[in-house]
Amino acid sequence: MTQAIKAGLAYFALVFAVAFVLGTIRTLWIADAVGATIAVLIELPVILAVSWSVARWLVPRFMIESATDRMLMGATAFIVLMLAELGLAVLLFGQSTTLWLAEMFGIPGFLGLLGQI
Repeated sequence: MTQAIKAGLAYFALVFAVAFVLGTIRTLWIADAVGATIAVLIELPVILAVSWSVARWLVPRFMIESATDRMLMGATAFIVLMLAELGLAVLLFGQSTTLWLAEMFGIPGFLGLLGQI
């Protein structure tokens, strides 16, 4: 396994752990108070800052030097993230794959997807 893929898996794990906590707070408390779209807009800058910080911390530790390796690191993290989100939606929340995909095209889902990209 290349260093870039290992870094991508670490990137996913660290950011996903934080995002899981923030997403739980957003879903259970913030969205009820201000609505789903505003809740995502509140969470988005926080998780983007976390993602940026984690990436900056991991790149030198895994010696990710080339732009290609950085893209592979990010692509790995993104693919694993999307699979994890799908798994949670299906297994934890009982959603179908079709419903999960459809929610990506609502405003809150699309904002979240843009943030993940």
